[in-house]
Amino acid sequence: MIIPAIDLIDGKTVRLYQGDYQQKTNYQQTPEELVASYYEQGAQILHLVDLDGAKDSSKRQTTRLKEIISVAKMPVQVGGGVRCQQDVNDLLALGASRVVIGSLAIKEPELVKSWFGIYGKEKIVLALDVQISASGEKLLPTHGWINASDTTLESLLAFYGEDTVQHVLCTDISKDGTLTGSNDGLYQELKQQFPSITWQASGGIGNLDNINSVAQSGADGIILGRALLEGKFTLEEAIACWQNA
Repeated sequence: MIIPAIDLIDGKTVRLYQGDYQQKTNYQQTPEELVASYYEQGAQILHLVDLDGAKDSSKRQTTRLKEIISVAKMPVQVGGGVRCQQDVNDLLALGASRVVIGSLAIKEPELVKSWFGIYGKEKIVLALDVQISASGEKLLPTHGWINASDTTLESLLAFYGEDTVQHVLCTDISKDGTLTGSNDGLYQELKQQFPSITWQASGGIGNLDNINSVAQSGADGIILGRALLEGKFTLEEAIACWQNA
């Protein structure tokens, strides 16, 4: 499945390069324009990220998120700065179909694991951003990749359990925003190791060949941001490529 992404700062469409707020690109298209276009081209789900909320949860763009979700004719998964259960409740109340949880899933796994029992595994997406070490370990930094962590992807998923988690969005940090291709080997390895998890790949997609490669890696879906915004291909073309892979 192809999942178009919209990242927000000050209510406007942006992209960051490898998560760096100092390397921000602003785009002319409004989130509402993109939502309408993506729906018309066949998007079945939207990925919406509140980058202001991710940086400071007290600055969550609640009004803008609600406005965007309200015009979307497809389910919307929303992330950015989920720090407590009230944040989950608030995002679901705004109309989010799924809540994306990143750093907190690594820092407070017991707490986040309890939420799967409360909301069900369809309502939560774990966003696990991978920094691959020189020795090949899949380390999970937190808070927008600012804070290092010695937690590995495999150990965290072993803690949660495949019977608990359904959706995992996995980004190879070194690929994010680069348009240089995805880490296909990573997704192939993860799908073989955790086959019952629905894997959302993210980072590095610059052309249709990259999409074809991810589709063949075993990933269940792919997040597309910058490539769509910069017209490397249309969403319609991406969906056709994925389906024909």
